[in-house]
Amino acid sequence: MVYTDLSFFESVKSPCEICGGKRFKDEVLTYKLKGKSIAEVLEMTVLQALEHFNQPEIQRKLQAMSDVGLNYLTLGQPLNTLSGGECQRIKLASELHKEGSIYVMDEPTTGLHKSDTAHLLEVINRLVDRGNTLIVIEHNMDVVRNADWIIDLGPEGGSRGGQVMFEGTPADLKKAKQSMTSRYI
Repeated sequence: MVYTDLSFFESVKSPCEICGGKRFKDEVLTYKLKGKSIAEVLEMTVLQALEHFNQPEIQRKLQAMSDVGLNYLTLGQPLNTLSGGECQRIKLASELHKEGSIYVMDEPTTGLHKSDTAHLLEVINRLVDRGNTLIVIEHNMDVVRNADWIIDLGPEGGSRGGQVMFEGTPADLKKAKQSMTSRYI
């Protein structure tokens, strides 16, 4: 792409006249992998690439992206076009194959649509099922209800908080009178 800065106007982005926006010289585009040029591969969605490639290493990485709900992304999509939630899910996808790690997630549902939160919970459960430990700082009650163990800090936020108001399971939190969170779980 060619970017043109027009002083007082928005920058203008237009395809390169030489490659037509494909990013590669014609001689590079003559090389094919399973009948597709590199430009055609980069235009594929994750879902299309899953169907196209059968190499185990490629399949594993694409499947991880699919598992976190990113089937619609194209392989060549620039990172600066992704939302914060999409970036978080890419980070999660890169961790799905690991075992015995400890992860700290600070409000991972921020900016996520409710359906994306369900995908996130599936990923969290998958990480735990593989022997990983997750420490999640979260206000979303769907995530809190899904926890094995909750530490509720309060009684309020900021300088009016910081005391342990409750520690235990979601079922026990429902009965905790001193916790504001218990009203919402």
